[in-house]
Amino acid sequence: MYIYNVTINIDDSAHKEWLVWIQDHIQDVLATGRFVSAKLTQVLVEEEMGGITYSVQYTAATREDLDELVAFRTELKVVKEFYPASISN
Repeated sequence: MYIYNVTINIDDSAHKEWLVWIQDHIQDVLATGRFVSAKLTQVLVEEEMGGITYSVQYTAATREDLDELVAFRTELKVVKEFYPASISN
């Protein structure tokens, strides 16, 4: 068995809505057939940044099922945005 873990910190103001959403999302992920089960857990460590931290652990039967998931999470900070210059006629 293999575990694919996703950990996320949720702001208190969005917590209730997120908790409803994530449960539906977990069902959608399970529907892909790549996982045999999932577990939603609350991380019992108080974060300095506040909020509530959860971990979702998806269990896959084989490594091949995990390898089919070409996905990863990245946090980005925008340094600068560029737009095409307006062309005046």
